[in-house]
Amino acid sequence: MKFPLRASLAAVALTFAVPAVMADTIKIAYIDPLSGPFAPVGQNILNSYQYIADKANADKWAGEHKFEVVGFDNKGSTQESLNVLKTVIDKGFRYITQGNGSGVGLALLDAVNKHNERNPGKEIIYLNHAAVDPDMTNSKCSYWHFRFDSNSDMKMEALTTFMAADKNIKKVYIIGQNYSFGQQVTRAAKEYLARKRPDIQIVGDDLHPIGQVKDFSPYVAKIKASGADTVITGNWGADLALLIKSAKDADLKANFYTYYAATTGVPTAMGAAGVDRVKYVGYWNPNNETFSGKDIVEGFKNKYKDDYYAIATYSVIAAMSQAVKQAKSIEPAKVAVALEGLNFKSLNGDDMMRKVDHQIQQPLYIATWVKTNGKDVKFDQENTGMGWKTNQKIDSFVASQPSSCQMKRPG
Repeated sequence: MKFPLRASLAAVALTFAVPAVMADTIKIAYIDPLSGPFAPVGQNILNSYQYIADKANADKWAGEHKFEVVGFDNKGSTQESLNVLKTVIDKGFRYITQGNGSGVGLALLDAVNKHNERNPGKEIIYLNHAAVDPDMTNSKCSYWHFRFDSNSDMKMEALTTFMAADKNIKKVYIIGQNYSFGQQVTRAAKEYLARKRPDIQIVGDDLHPIGQVKDFSPYVAKIKASGADTVITGNWGADLALLIKSAKDADLKANFYTYYAATTGVPTAMGAAGVDRVKYVGYWNPNNETFSGKDIVEGFKNKYKDDYYAIATYSVIAAMSQAVKQAKSIEPAKVAVALEGLNFKSLNGDDMMRKVDHQIQQPLYIATWVKTNGKDVKFDQENTGMGWKTNQKIDSFVASQPSSCQMKRPG
């Protein structure tokens, strides 16, 4: 009788020696351009993810679990992205994040769905930080995809609501990149302006190859000849920086309404010529009403000598932290359940991951490029002495859009 007793006591001692919750690392593969014309934006967002992950780890946002975000260069290519996806799956990553290019995003979305169907128990989750084609949370919605940026229709809803109040806008020219996102921006701009301001003329509409145009002066000449007083563009990265530069060189007086003028390279390209002429719609402004995120903006600048603007990186880590604690697991199948309908705080306030389509619902900002003044415009960008002044913070319900998503859930 003594031997079984000793064995039982040993088992009890071993049980108490093992932690109740094993701390595992939440590994996220970042799949975006780290070379080529869009590399500056890609590198900035990777640095942003890693900065926020370090902060989350230090402050134990996810309890004893740690975050690790590893960058993989997809060169802006759909095929390269699919190759990278296979690589990261083989390396054991269960979470991926991508955002620079909805064409890439749609391809990854399809590949993730197929992988998860074929590999039950080894599912992966796609955390989308910036691919904003509306179809990704409508006709092509997926249980395994969660979008942490407002889609292009939501942003256009907010932007055109703001524009509609400006009676000085008479003629609008639309220009964008010729892929799914650029096409959606063009469609929405025409549709929403026709509904809100039918008196506004659309005097031009151009789509150009993404990442291939080195000189936008011919496009700017067309804009100038059209008599447009306003330009709407969804361009991002080098395509927006070069467009703005050409507009400055040609002394184009039109105002620019953009999605991504606050991203790497564009502030420098605008310089003083963009003051009071360039606006953006986005999910945050460092010069917000309470300067929420001030410590992150300053800390990121000190570490990277760069500007923190991609708060989707904060939202992803914050939501994942809360979901992991709620699920008491880092397994994607359990974390996905917790992410659905999750209410969480980000730097722009109270956000919610809508259950019906996995589209974040969050406030949006309209801001104008101006000189810093140490008051409501404290933070500049790219050491230009100019930054973004908040014109309006728009509540999430204003920009919210209905969804056609027919979510197929496991089981």
